[in-house]
Amino acid sequence: MRSIRAPFARSRGRRAALAVTGLAATLALTATGCGPSDDKASDKSDGGSAQEAGKGSDSGSGLPGDLADRLKKHGIDPDKWKDGAWKNWSKDDWLREAKDFVNPVIDGLWKPERMQKAKDPNKTIASKDATADQGQTDPDPAPVQAKPEKTPYHDNAAPVGKIFFDSPKGSMVCSGTVVKDPRNPGKSNLVWTAGHCVHAGSEGGWYRNITFVPSYNDLGKSEAALSNAAPQEIAPYGQWWADWVSTSGEWIDQGAASGGAGAPYDYAVMHVKPQEGTKSLEETVGNALEVDFTTPSAQSVASMGAWGYPAAPPYNGLIMHKCIDKPGRLSLDPATPTMYRIGCTMTGGSSGGGWFRVVGDKSQLVSNTSIGPADNTWLAGPQLGSGAKQVFDTMSEKYGSQ
Repeated sequence: MRSIRAPFARSRGRRAALAVTGLAATLALTATGCGPSDDKASDKSDGGSAQEAGKGSDSGSGLPGDLADRLKKHGIDPDKWKDGAWKNWSKDDWLREAKDFVNPVIDGLWKPERMQKAKDPNKTIASKDATADQGQTDPDPAPVQAKPEKTPYHDNAAPVGKIFFDSPKGSMVCSGTVVKDPRNPGKSNLVWTAGHCVHAGSEGGWYRNITFVPSYNDLGKSEAALSNAAPQEIAPYGQWWADWVSTSGEWIDQGAASGGAGAPYDYAVMHVKPQEGTKSLEETVGNALEVDFTTPSAQSVASMGAWGYPAAPPYNGLIMHKCIDKPGRLSLDPATPTMYRIGCTMTGGSSGGGWFRVVGDKSQLVSNTSIGPADNTWLAGPQLGSGAKQVFDTMSEKYGSQ
């Protein structure tokens, strides 16, 4: 995420302060039951599809039969995969097409100490990618200092959690949000996040060992305190492995680790299953947020809030933070949808975390963290229009009830 930016537009700070209380209070209220335009250009999507990763009879490798068959189809030995062959990131073995996603559960892989050592993916943007006269771009927002969320998280921001995955650079972290599945009311297994948290984009493929931990470190304990913490304090609702994932075709084709390439389409939906048990994610956590695909204009929204687990300094990825600000517009290219932008000091690791706004008395997810500058003064997220809805509907219709 990161670059040197032009001087701040400080006039936004006061207006944002007036809107903070309403959004924060509403989010806390809706989460309590958990015990946890003219802005946009074309928003079509190639429709990166979701892919099954966990049904069928069990094979000798201990993986579901269809998974073993899928790995064999790509010339990968299922036994060796589970024993560590997933660490092979050679171009020939790194599956990248939408239909090729596989993510078999490996029991015991994500131990608490491995979670703590996972790094942020640090998606960056260079100043040349955010020229002020491209499309509809507002002045840079004044930085908003990220604030730690109140604990326990399950009472204040229940739908938010931390995503862990493995990449060629090692174990990585992102953030995610439990979202409602309209075709499976009250029993959603869907998590919203960023495309770059599940797929490397144009130069790579699907990341591996993707798992979601709702309300990670629920009590906000320090690193020292976590060394002696009970498992339920670190993962109060357990681990949820992604068995299907869908991101945009634009992200797969254009996404990059730095710069703005693919950022307006940097979103993804995961279908998850519990490592243990059969109850749905929404039932387990007790809450989920609706996704708003109407792409409200930035000018019409009083405030948006971003939630996540920033992991790059000065943060350590253990504490959930939030930023609330009046959104502005960021255009990377007149031919692609304009993005939302808010002032925020959160760093890498917050990527994929949901952006919420209040509609009536409810909080709705309207974006997710995608990019930001090197000096960590703002964040930008994609508008969720027809392309994002297509990705979401694909997951809900084909796999939501699984």
